[in-house]
Amino acid sequence: MNLPPKVTERAFERLSEIGAATEGKVLRVAVEGGGCSGFQYEIALDEAKDDDLLLEGGGETVVIDSVSLPFLANAVIDFSEELIGARFVIENPNASSSCGCGTSFSM
Repeated sequence: MNLPPKVTERAFERLSEIGAATEGKVLRVAVEGGGCSGFQYEIALDEAKDDDLLLEGGGETVVIDSVSLPFLANAVIDFSEELIGARFVIENPNASSSCGCGTSFSM
């Protein structure tokens, strides 16, 4: 069964730290064609649109458009802080392979 993506508490906390809701912004997670593996993630602060799925927590919102949603079924949207830097990351069970950059995948 396809479930909507899950957003971790850590990701919502990071959105709160950067003041997304205060600025009237949401975190948009989208899937687009391109990248080194066929699809790539677009993650950016944006404004919600009518056809977006809203995932809310801690006063913050993550949105996914209806076209990207099937690609992100059962995925986990998280925030990672590593030596190479801090970023939002997506653990996607639908991706058959991904590349080293972490933003591109294939299905």
